[in-house]
Amino acid sequence: MVRTYTPADQGALVDLFARVGADSPSGDLWKHLPSERMAYLDPYIEHCPDTLFLAEADGDLVGYLTGCPDTALLPGEDERLTQAIIRHKVMIRPRSLPFFARSLFDVVRAKVRGVEVASGESVDQRWPAHLHINLVPEARGTGAANELMAAWQSWLTHTASPGCHLQTLVENSRATRFFEKCGFVPHGSTPLVPGVRFRGKPVHQQTMVWSPSQQG
Repeated sequence: MVRTYTPADQGALVDLFARVGADSPSGDLWKHLPSERMAYLDPYIEHCPDTLFLAEADGDLVGYLTGCPDTALLPGEDERLTQAIIRHKVMIRPRSLPFFARSLFDVVRAKVRGVEVASGESVDQRWPAHLHINLVPEARGTGAANELMAAWQSWLTHTASPGCHLQTLVENSRATRFFEKCGFVPHGSTPLVPGVRFRGKPVHQQTMVWSPSQQG
């Protein structure tokens, strides 16, 4: 079952946030959940609660989709990250240091080699909305992701949104296949994502876009 968020869901949603990263290429960031949540979940609860969709199974939350109708409603991703890192003093935490060291190494090496580096969330007024979708491992492949996406795309269609973008990873082939089945198409370049590793290898950002007008 898919429904929208209510304030009573906050505790369960915070717990869910800690579980959804398992086995995901983007699930291992700087190993400090409060600051990661401050950047990637809390702003959506504050600014876009009416388009925060939850998936339930047997009464438990198993996934969520944070839909933002207009990216301008939120502080920029770089700003959110900076605030979270500074507030929680993440860069001096021993468990987080390897991520930031890798990030610095990646940026320097990319500059030397002339490689493009990902920077913030792209905004194009053809696709002003954006989303993040996450499920616990046991809910993947059950149809919960399809239901979450269908609810979000239906909302966008009925509100006459011009379009939506998302950012995933080239290396996350399962996710890119899913988004393509939902009508999203790749857009733009695929820059390096500093600091992030999947199976020990660097990863690259893939922007994908969708418009209600594509559904003819």
